[in-house]
Amino acid sequence: MTDTVASTITRSVDVDAPPAQVWDLVSNLPGMGELSPENTGGSWLDGATGPAVGVRFRGSNRQGWRRWSTTARITACEPGRRLAFDVSSLGLAVSRWTYDVAPRSGGCSVTETWEDRRGRTIDALGLLVSGVGDRSVFTAQSIEQTLAAVKQRAEAAARP
Repeated sequence: MTDTVASTITRSVDVDAPPAQVWDLVSNLPGMGELSPENTGGSWLDGATGPAVGVRFRGSNRQGWRRWSTTARITACEPGRRLAFDVSSLGLAVSRWTYDVAPRSGGCSVTETWEDRRGRTIDALGLLVSGVGDRSVFTAQSIEQTLAAVKQRAEAAARP
């Protein structure tokens, strides 16, 4: 028997904007609070000013009256194409997030993937801290809202 909860959720959206513009949105982790229903932003750590493999980031989150933070470490950074980071709390794995941006005629497609990496301890603490009972269902809805916001923001900026 394993001590982790296995779940991966992936959603994609076509965006009528250049891939670089979408990349700028999804790789701006401090600005993610403007796009996400749960994340409220955060800050780069250890003197970093932007994404690169190995860079750490402290993310701030909110759900109703509940507030908490996590630490993320960037594991993949291919400007204009891919950003991935592992999230932890209390030194324990929480999740892996990946954003893939692929060019297409008239713009690009952006795919957001969440991989649940919580063990039993973080799974139980997560319910107490966030108040979210079914993290997979909540995260699927959250990803859809975030991608809709990315699409709206990027397409508005791409209009002449």
